[in-house]
Order: sequence, then structure tokens, then C-alpha cells
Amino acid sequence: MPAQPVIVLVRPQLGENIGKAARAMLNFGLAEMRLVSPRDGWPNPAAGPAASGADVVLERAQVYETLADAVADCAHVYATTVRKRGVTKPVVTPEEAARAIVVEEGRSALVFGPERSGLETDDVALARTILTVPINPEFGSLNLAQAVILCAYEWSKHQNAAGALVQPTVEDMLPPAPQEEFEGMFAQLCGLLEPRGYFMPEDRAAATRRTLRTMLTKPGWNHLEIRTLRGVLSAMRRAPGSKPGTEPRGE
Repeated sequence: MPAQPVIVLVRPQLGENIGKAARAMLNFGLAEMRLVSPRDGWPNPAAGPAASGADVVLERAQVYETLADAVADCAHVYATTVRKRGVTKPVVTPEEAARAIVVEEGRSALVFGPERSGLETDDVALARTILTVPINPEFGSLNLAQAVILCAYEWSKHQNAAGALVQPTVEDMLPPAPQEEFEGMFAQLCGLLEPRGYFMPEDRAAATRRTLRTMLTKPGWNHLEIRTLRGVLSAMRRAPGSKPGTEPRGE
């Protein structure tokens, strides 16, 4: 059975909100929290009282500098947002995400943004799926703990019924590769394109990279597919007629 999803809080602002999120998690059996560059550092003395006894979540919380680092071991990354972010991704509800998480292979991460502004476009671009809560269009104002508890509850509900939700697997289908393998391939590709002027003009470079990343995250490459593509990129880098080196390649 797949491991519990990881709850990732990106640049959280208040220790109280981190504590409340931990409380929401543990109510429904989730205990792995990861923090990306918390504004006031970590540990935060304001988190404990707000957690109301969910100390085990805070004690085990891990801190990362970037979101990419925080989800490096996750094959499925869900970015929670209620706004359009200029990226094209599959969009699911908390219930649909929970149903997928309890049956899919590989680790899953549910990513939540800062209290005031939510996830930035580049954060959402890193994910493979957008998770959006159906909400009153006249007043869409969930706080961080509320958003966490909605997702945790849906996971708990479907986790308890996981036996009924499991579908037959196709043995020759491999799960998506961990995020760090995709990042290595993406960096290799950008390294080939940059000296050839692909990201010019400079004022469009960030948008071009984001579009390229969005396109490449859609297939959910497995381990062998990423190795094969990296082998292709390595072959393109070699001079014609030169012997292959030790670059990774498909088997």
C-alpha cells in the first residue's frame, strides 16, 4: 500500500498556522510535514501551543530550502490553489486526489502556499497536478489549516476504503520517477539549450523555462523513460563520430 502523503508548507508565515496545520494532519492520521523556508525560521515557539498536542508532527518536521528539494522523493506532486496560474495542468478536487493517492505507486506530496498569497506560479509549475477546492466564487478564503484538513480528511476517508478502490495494475507499467530524476533531466536539457540561444530574449527566459517544464511534467515519465531521454540528450551533446561515454541511457 502506498505511503501516507507528505504535507508540504511552502514559505509559511506564522508559527501558529504551522501548529494548526499539524493538528489538522494528525486528526486524520497524517504525520509527515515538510517546511520550505518558513519565514520566522524553525523551530518556532508559537507552533507548539497551536498544535494542541500534535507535537509528534512538529518534532518530525523537516525543513528545506526549496520546494524542489522538499518533493525530490515524490512521484506525485499536487499543488493546492484556488486561482488560475498561467500553467496548464490536470485539475482535481481533494476527493479525486485522495482517491488517486491511495492507489498510485510512489510517494505523493500535497503542497500548500503561504497564508497571504498562496503558491507562486513557479511553485505550481513544479507540480504535476493542481488541487482545487470547489468553493463559493463570491468568497474564496480558506486559511492554511482549513485547506490542510480538507485534504487530510479526504485522504483518511479513502484510505479506510482503499481495499475497495484498488484497481488491477498493469505489470509492465512503471510508476512515475521521483522528482529529483526529472529535475536532473530538465537541468541537462536546459544546459544543452542555453548556449544555443533557446532562452533568448532574456526577458522571456523564465516564461520559456516554465512552459517547457509544464510540457515535460505532463507525461509522468518513469525511471527508464527518463534514463532513455537523458541518454538521447547526452548523445546530442557529443561530437559526431565520438565514442559514447558513461552517460545514463535506457535499458
